[in-house]
Amino acid sequence: RILEVLRAHAVKASFFVPAVVALLHPDEQRRIVAEGHEVAIHGWIHERNSELPPRDERELQMRSGETLERITGVPPVGIRTPSWDFTPHTLAITREMGLIYDSSLMADVDCYELTMHGEPTGVVELPVEWIRDDAVYFNMNRFASLRPHTAPGDVFDIFRRELDAAHREGGLFQLTMHPHISGHRSRIWILEELIGHAKSLGSVWFATHADIVRYVKDNA
Repeated sequence: RILEVLRAHAVKASFFVPAVVALLHPDEQRRIVAEGHEVAIHGWIHERNSELPPRDERELQMRSGETLERITGVPPVGIRTPSWDFTPHTLAITREMGLIYDSSLMADVDCYELTMHGEPTGVVELPVEWIRDDAVYFNMNRFASLRPHTAPGDVFDIFRRELDAAHREGGLFQLTMHPHISGHRSRIWILEELIGHAKSLGSVWFATHADIVRYVKDNA
């Protein structure tokens, strides 16, 4: 459903895919790339980096990049860590892999360059934020008391207000959505309405994360 909405509105997006998901559904990843979208790293099996020894984190991140490239034919250029779980070693691994961006941190609403030991790394951060993530409003934990629920209309209102403010500031509106959360019939309209609203504002650029980071690098 998400791909159909994006196709209908001629909007390109970035898909952050755990490598095991790509192994289970390789044709889906090839379709995503064939339709002009970006596939980027999202861990091996959505593991928590902070619970891994540094050696294992490095191995899984590198194996994830190799797997996505083998399946899609396109080397990934960016990463979003699973659950945005960032360790003291993640940036060094990302830099070693030659990735141009990370999208896991929240120090600003617009892009910024990450530093390591006080030195610039050349890795651009395309920041995320829990407010612009569908999971915090809809997700649940079957075995715990976590049962968050916000009405779809209220979630749309939050996203729209974030978009309107970004437009007024001439800045970035970055949105995180999950197929198994926002892909449902009662929620997919949020994406479609949001795209329509963005188009109505004028002077809006829809782009993949990779395209945004390349633009930032060229125009910083």
